[in-house]
Amino acid sequence: MTRSPFDLTGRRAVVTGAGRGLGQAIALGLAEAGADLILLGRAASQTSTRDRIAALGRDVEIVDLDVADHDAIAHAADQVNRDHDVDILVNNAGIIDRQDSADVTRQSWDRVVDVNLNGLFFLCQEFGRPMTRRGHGKIVSVASLLSFQGGIRVASYAASKHGVAGVTKALANEWGPLGVQVNAIAPGYIATDNTTALRADPDRSRAILERIPAGRWGDASDIAGAAVFLSSAAADYVNGHVLVVDGGWMAR
Repeated sequence: MTRSPFDLTGRRAVVTGAGRGLGQAIALGLAEAGADLILLGRAASQTSTRDRIAALGRDVEIVDLDVADHDAIAHAADQVNRDHDVDILVNNAGIIDRQDSADVTRQSWDRVVDVNLNGLFFLCQEFGRPMTRRGHGKIVSVASLLSFQGGIRVASYAASKHGVAGVTKALANEWGPLGVQVNAIAPGYIATDNTTALRADPDRSRAILERIPAGRWGDASDIAGAAVFLSSAAADYVNGHVLVVDGGWMAR
């Protein structure tokens, strides 16, 4: 029987921030496609995801990590790389701080950029090194529609997500010739904790839905298929791409 190019059996994936929302959906999607998982995230936040993956018959581990702590990233990656060959890295962990730009504090700015961009880059670095040595690997980062747009009252988030798109393209240029594909997913308006404030505002929610041709908020599971695709052999010739999954928002 010919193996499906989307089959991830025998692959091992690291997913950050897999406790809920997009990260959980992506981790479960990879597991359903056959991958074994290592979940990196805040302490005690990922046990439910671990149990659901284990119920699928996949090997799964949890490693506690604050993605904003760069020394901790090096330690966690060393621990994982010592025990496993990681085939796939999914950078999902991210935070948002909604406030007027005039009121953003340095502490708030640094925290958002440290989690969303700086931590992401150093995770790519730590797991990308052994991938390039082995000559194969997939890195998938979660970008945003705000990798292309400015948004409203989310300056630090928009800056960090623009940076995610830039890092994705830069690493693709360097590591593509070494067998490692580096891509990103830009989710549209998905019903997660990050969009709670928008969905709770009747005027903003209505304006958003009126622009989405699909006529609904996205579900976290809508992102899982894109993550499986970019993590699989089906995407071996896809590199440096930011794949928009938005129900048609950007087409309007």
